[in-house]
Formats: sequence, C-alpha cells, structure tokens
Amino acid sequence: MATSALRGLDRPDGRLTIGIDLPLDTDLVSGRPPGVPNLARHAELATLADRLGFAALWVRDVPLYDPVRFGDAGTVFETFTHLGHLAATTTRAVLGTAAVVLPLRNPLLAAKAAATVDVLSGGRFVFGIASGDRPIEYPLFDVDYAQRGAAFRAAVDTVRAAWRVPAPGEGITAPALGLHADQALDVLPKPVDTSIPLVVAGKAQQSLEWIAEHAEGWFNYPRDLAGLAGQLRQWHDLTDALGARKPYLMPMMLDLTDSPATPPSPIFHGLRLGRTALLDHLGTLDDHGVSHLSLSLRCGRRPVDEVLHELAETVLPSFPRAEEQQFSEV
Repeated sequence: MATSALRGLDRPDGRLTIGIDLPLDTDLVSGRPPGVPNLARHAELATLADRLGFAALWVRDVPLYDPVRFGDAGTVFETFTHLGHLAATTTRAVLGTAAVVLPLRNPLLAAKAAATVDVLSGGRFVFGIASGDRPIEYPLFDVDYAQRGAAFRAAVDTVRAAWRVPAPGEGITAPALGLHADQALDVLPKPVDTSIPLVVAGKAQQSLEWIAEHAEGWFNYPRDLAGLAGQLRQWHDLTDALGARKPYLMPMMLDLTDSPATPPSPIFHGLRLGRTALLDHLGTLDDHGVSHLSLSLRCGRRPVDEVLHELAETVLPSFPRAEEQQFSEV
C-alpha cells in the first residue's frame, strides 16, 4: 500500500504536522450567500500556503449546495478538477480530500480521477473518503441512503482493484460490478506508488476495527482533550495490533487574534486565541499523538494571507515543513 504522501503528514520528525483547509477565505464578509466562499484569490492563496511550508492543502467534496439544511458550499469547485489545478500550481504540499463522498461516485471513475491527481502531483495525493451525511443528496444520485455503509465498503474494494496492475493479458477484477479478468479491461493511469493512501473521515458507517484494517489513516472530528486521548488510545491499540501504527488526523477551526497573548475560547469545532496559546495547544495535541492538524481559517477575523504569514513565521518552525518531504517529478 502507498505511504509516500502520507509520510509527508505522519510526524516525520516525531512531531505534529500542520495543514490548511481550503477555501482560504473568511465568512465575515457581507454580500455573499451564507457558506459560499469568495474564490477570487483561491490560486494565489493556495500557492502562498504551499510556498510558506504548510504540510498539506485539503479540499472538501460538497456535491450540492444546500443553503436551507446545511448552508455550506464547501470549496465550490468540483473536487478532482480543483485538485488537478492545485497539482499544477503547488510543488511541496500534500494534496488531500476531506472528504470525497464515495457512495455518490462511480468507483471506477473515482479511482481514475484519484490516480490522475496522484500522477499529476508527483505522488502527493492522499484520498480522504467518507460515506456522507446529507440525506437529500442520495436519491438524486440513485443511491440508497440507508445502504451507504455497504456501498462505501464495496466502493473501497473497487477503487483498490482499479489501482492494481493486472497480470499480462488480463484485466482488473471488480466482481461487484461484473468486471472480470478475462474481459481484459483496465483503469489508467496507475498511482505513482502502487496505490494511494486512503484516509477515512469520521466513521463512514463502519466499525473502527474495519477502518484500522482497510485504511491507511483516520481523519476524525475535533473533541475535548479527554475524548481525544481515549480515541487516540483506541486507534493506536488497533493499528499497533495490525503491525504498524497508522496516523490520526484532525481538523480545527482557527480564529487567530492580533494579540499573541489572547487566551483560548471555544468556537464551533475550534478555538479563538493568540499564537502563544495556539503553540501551547498544538504542543498538547502533539503530546497526545495527533499526527496531522488541518486548520480552517473560515471563521477568522483577519485577512487570510496575514494569518498564513504569521503561522509560517511563528508556528511552523516548531513543526516539520512540507519541503522536508521528497516527491516524484511528473
């Protein structure tokens, strides 16, 4: 199984790594529908985050904008098209999805799209996947919401099969789709490193035992430190028992204040605080064994580029930078 891109996130110096969620925008701007980001500077800011040394850039898969029930358009762009652009405009950061709603996509096309991004980026892709949580979307894609867990498992098997190199004269095998080796069909391109790391976001309607066995990492939601410590113990115990500890990744909303001394106060899925308290918090996450933290700046009150520069100058020096990882040239 592929590990090269994931090594760019998984504590390469025994320390937590820091990534950035896209879109790089703030919600505190009037004149736009709620949850719809301003993408006017999307390429400029993503390139800046890459150049400053953030370990990863993450995009979210929101197939349909639902302003009534969810009010969040994600990163707006179609996920794999956006990743193809990022593969061409960035050079160091791992590119990840957090996460593609796998049951809503044809698994052969998802495998082809993911491998394309992996090749175009020189092996920098981590495929974050989920079962999804927006019931209104599923009938529109002719998928049974109640069966999304089973559909997710079947899709993972098909995606893995599509990335394998078949024997000479044969094709890939995906029995769930009626695809057999004697049909001599294949999915191209193949990933750079034989496969692509799969990271499951949330539980995806699966047991944690299943995730530990079938994925290369777990991307889980923020929680209090006691809850986090318990989940990390459980995850590490399960993956250690399988022969190798696998990374634990998590997101966090960040409102970084002008004053370094601002103490932490909770916001939705994150914190409002100054950089001194942020460094303390990151140290605590690091001590607990979190592998990678992805910061979202959507709730911030300051210009995004200003915050990126401050984080790069005052926070990233304490943690591994993306340029320390070596990836293939396309």
